[in-house]
Amino acid sequence: MARLFFLLLLFPLLYSSVTGLNRSDFPPSFLFGAGTSSYQVDTDDIEMMHSIGLGSYRFSLSWSRILPKGRFGGVNQAGIKFYNSLINGLLEKGIQPLVTINHFDIPEELQERYNSWLSPEIQEDFTYFAELCFKMFGDRVKHWVTFNEPNLVVKLAYSIGAFPPNHCSEPYGKCDSGNSSTEPYIAAHNMILAHAKTVNIYRKNYKSKQGGFVGISLHLRWYEPLRNITEDHLAMRQILGPNLPKFTEGEKKLLKNQIDFIGVNHYQTFYVKDCIYSPCDMDAYPSEALVSISTERNGIPIGKPTPVANTYAVPSSMEKLVMYLNQRYKNIPLYITENGGLLGYAQIANISTTTEEIINDTERSTYIRDYLTYLSFAIRKGADVRGYFVWSLMDNFEWISGYTVKYGLCHVNFKSLKRTPKLSAKWYSKFIKGYEQIEMASEDLPKYMVS
Repeated sequence: MARLFFLLLLFPLLYSSVTGLNRSDFPPSFLFGAGTSSYQVDTDDIEMMHSIGLGSYRFSLSWSRILPKGRFGGVNQAGIKFYNSLINGLLEKGIQPLVTINHFDIPEELQERYNSWLSPEIQEDFTYFAELCFKMFGDRVKHWVTFNEPNLVVKLAYSIGAFPPNHCSEPYGKCDSGNSSTEPYIAAHNMILAHAKTVNIYRKNYKSKQGGFVGISLHLRWYEPLRNITEDHLAMRQILGPNLPKFTEGEKKLLKNQIDFIGVNHYQTFYVKDCIYSPCDMDAYPSEALVSISTERNGIPIGKPTPVANTYAVPSSMEKLVMYLNQRYKNIPLYITENGGLLGYAQIANISTTTEEIINDTERSTYIRDYLTYLSFAIRKGADVRGYFVWSLMDNFEWISGYTVKYGLCHVNFKSLKRTPKLSAKWYSKFIKGYEQIEMASEDLPKYMVS
């Protein structure tokens, strides 16, 4: 009888895992949201978020629009007014704002004055900006992200020169100025300290009154060992050494426990191979960590191909990454702050692509479903994950890709500005609202699961 009673208790869990993915597989307080460029959002877009059923909207504050000249210039009140209106509009519809303080952009004044992230002075400008944001918006914003993907920014801006200020040196790229061996680590050093100082300011001056939390969002790939040998397992953990700037004892103390949550931006999975003890062709993916990354093993892709070159859908990596972070950074909550679009199932705009094809994004819906499935597995195993945000809410301007990619849940006609929910938006809405049970990950998924 006791055994039968135990099986009856277990039955709902077994039934859920076999038959489908449900909203109930996530905690009631779990935030389902999306993010996009906030200056493209108007009142109708907030209504669209509400109709989809989003519980949260992730957006960033433009540093250059609020403080065009940095801490020594005036505050642009028009920028403050816009963000106040946006935040109030979201809250009126029951949508929680999750606000990123810095998403790549920097006032040009700071670059011209002292080379922005290559100077320690930027720490003071950034904390001044962050504190102004806490003062202006912190009574309503409860989730703050200091930086979006700082680990990616230092590579693109200071190693390969793809992002402003376009610094690099050979063999990583051909730029007018820069040093790829040192500048990425100097910039990262200043970003880390700027983050820690910002958290310290919030906890000291605002947390008791505002009750918010401050985290950081990182661009996190998952790496699988190419071969089942010790060297390739260790290659996943290679650490850069001699070029890293040193922290003072005071800075080390400041850095301790300076995070309330980790934002996970996850799109890519690679195989990794040791290049210290094993021969490698380093021309394909040069790395100072002396590892080589690839997307194939014995000619077989690591996952299902996507429209983006060298990018494959590997939903099981979501569970593995989350479980790794949960074990490595115990007691620190996680939010999946980006997934489902960028470098995932994006749609590449070209002359032959019709609007109907863009709107009927069946594969994108499958992609989001499968990654959510594996995220639910991690939560079931005890991972403290508190939210999932699709990138992006709407088709928008995607940095160096411009308008050539369509990452939105909603299609945007850039001539008429008309918004049209895609199939993925309708799927996401039904899932969030719990209207129907969603079938589990794709039947053909095992072919693309890494071992």
